[in-house]
Amino acid sequence: MATIVEVAQRAGVSIATVSNVIRGTKRVSAPVLARVQAAIRELDYYPNEIARSLKVKQTRMMGIVVPDITNPFFPEVIRGAEDSAYERGYFLVTANTDEQIGRERRVVSALRSYRVDGILLASAPGHDTNHIQSAIASGLPVVCIDRPVSGVKTDAVLLDNVRGAHECLRHLIQMGHRKIAIITGKLDAQIARERLAGYEKALHEADISVDPALVLEGDFRDESGYRLGKQLLRGRSKATAVFVCNGVMTLGLLKALEESGKRCPEDIALATFDDLAVDRSFHPHLTAVVQPSYEMGARAATILMDRIEGKRTGEPSAVRIVPTLVVRESTRQRR
Repeated sequence: MATIVEVAQRAGVSIATVSNVIRGTKRVSAPVLARVQAAIRELDYYPNEIARSLKVKQTRMMGIVVPDITNPFFPEVIRGAEDSAYERGYFLVTANTDEQIGRERRVVSALRSYRVDGILLASAPGHDTNHIQSAIASGLPVVCIDRPVSGVKTDAVLLDNVRGAHECLRHLIQMGHRKIAIITGKLDAQIARERLAGYEKALHEADISVDPALVLEGDFRDESGYRLGKQLLRGRSKATAVFVCNGVMTLGLLKALEESGKRCPEDIALATFDDLAVDRSFHPHLTAVVQPSYEMGARAATILMDRIEGKRTGEPSAVRIVPTLVVRESTRQRR
């Protein structure tokens, strides 16, 4: 394997000049740049990043930890973070925890052992935060995305979940619905509690009592959307509309609707938190609270890199991004 010394000798320049070309830290003349690049290609040279990271104590690697890679929200978050990282010369390592706090502990431990410069985290539900507190205490920057870690102060890029749910429920009420069911995520997750709070706020403002029979707790996975959808459709609640708190559970509910022979919106109106690609083939098209997932990932990565590079100092703070309600055919006026 070629060394930087051999590249410098082949190009007839100093080692520092080769380093400047590789890192882009200092401009060199066009002829020198061409000679160095040609030497790199001819010798098939790759910089020793391990040796460099030991010297500068920085790997230019960041980790992003998500709870469910199959949830359509998170690939867009990752894409936004990855694009932002790439522009500033960072490499992003992605890990999935499958909504398991034990797996999250192992993932965070592994990322620390690989000496990542910082972690973007959408935490799994649970009350065990020791692994996050330990990482922060060691000096490792952590930025939470979508889901804050209870009791731990970190920078965070969060959605205004209360506002998104509140606007969606106001729309359903304006369409003439008063018996509106909700399928939440696990209520030990803050985002699930916030979306429920938005639901309750809209009902209270319209002088509609919250019916506990219409509040169904899922777990953000499609199986719970299917199971609770079946329960709702065959029960005696007489709900005329349902608000599902994420897109993956909505997929499960759509399957339950299909199997039950119920029509949307004729038999029951449907609104969802998350815009779904499946909506293009499903009729009627779904009313949705649209999350700017790409923007959330990009902003979180920028905040993390600014922390790593010392451009952002002081106490951690949270950025709240406002979602958009997109009204479609699944929630038209009730007759």
